[in-house]
Amino acid sequence: MCLAASLNSGCGSAPENKSFARAENGRILINGKPCYFLGANLWYAPILASTGEGGNRPRLARELDSLAACGITNLRVLVGAEGDAGVTAKIEPILQYAPGQYDDRLLDGLDYLLAQLGQRGMQAVLYLNNSWEWSGGYSQYLAWSGEGKAPIPCVDGYETYTDYVSRFIPNMRARELFENHVRFIVGRTNRYTGLKYTEDPAIFSWQICNEPRPFGTANHEAFAEWIAQTARLIRSLDPNHMISTGSEGFYGCESNLELTERIHAIPEIAYVNLHIWPSNWRWVDRNALAEGLENAKEMTRKYIDMHLEIGRRLNKPVIIEEFGFPRDSFQFARNTPTTLRDAYYTEILDRLVESKRSGGVLAGANFWAWGGEARPEHLYWERGDDYCGDPAQEQQGLYSVFNNDSTVGLIRRTNQLLE
Repeated sequence: MCLAASLNSGCGSAPENKSFARAENGRILINGKPCYFLGANLWYAPILASTGEGGNRPRLARELDSLAACGITNLRVLVGAEGDAGVTAKIEPILQYAPGQYDDRLLDGLDYLLAQLGQRGMQAVLYLNNSWEWSGGYSQYLAWSGEGKAPIPCVDGYETYTDYVSRFIPNMRARELFENHVRFIVGRTNRYTGLKYTEDPAIFSWQICNEPRPFGTANHEAFAEWIAQTARLIRSLDPNHMISTGSEGFYGCESNLELTERIHAIPEIAYVNLHIWPSNWRWVDRNALAEGLENAKEMTRKYIDMHLEIGRRLNKPVIIEEFGFPRDSFQFARNTPTTLRDAYYTEILDRLVESKRSGGVLAGANFWAWGGEARPEHLYWERGDDYCGDPAQEQQGLYSVFNNDSTVGLIRRTNQLLE
């Protein structure tokens, strides 16, 4: 665990400074200065911050302090889940359990989290939707719109799921329900600080969706229109904060480079997003991680370069908001070594440090994901288990960075170079 660092170091705005993060001429600026950061994904933070089931404010404080001690000031966070509880592979508890109906304890948790971040000079990227089943998202809005019961990939098959969620983009009712959610969350006032969300510098950016996909070439045009429409909606509600897509980039746009550039060229979109998943994308065989490491690194270099070119053309900064690599031997236990993951992380972190040195457009990266002090009890998450970086549909511990992992030292050293 990292033991020492200034809570106001790095590029997170200090609590007494009310400036907002912004993008300008291919850079992220905070307090008027270029910002380069290594952050974390902490999707479950509002749940820990709540007073209901799953809430654990003492743990939240310890995790935030550990992250801050590692120089981390940027956290990517899920606003909350939608739909029914008790669904296979879905996280709990649920924020929006019916259209426009919310668990106030989780809203309180979101407020509390932002207040705690503000006190530590940290900021959150808040994503408002999800194309995947683990929090509801696309499939839940479709179910609420009369499209029938949402399938679950691990139960009903991946193709059945993708066929179902391909209906989200053309379904105006589902999109309307999501827009109502956007208006509600963005228009909220924090009960702890008294700040309107639109006036809170603890928010780094609003993010439309986690890994939004069109799910089919027939949806590409409408997908771009939906991203633009949602970005305009957020901007109409909030003149202060940046807006981002949450896209995986080229793969998230189904290998359509023009579409990738198009959604990031939208005027309201502040920066270019990409995610990188070597194992999921079969750049490396899970049964031969060591043998495939160099190929994973080479494919990663090419994938990053592709998006940096887009960033330069658009004169917008680029942020890698998810990247992960399995623990050694594709094992899940907390004490499994992370030698290969550390070597893979180094490939990305060195690129980030070099970007700062050269004033490049690669402005930040958020690893997936912080597990901290969690001690998973089951292969897949079960009610009552600790939350860690891996959501309910993933093996617990596979991609998580625990506070005793060697990766933590690498993260700390990188942020020291970025200060």
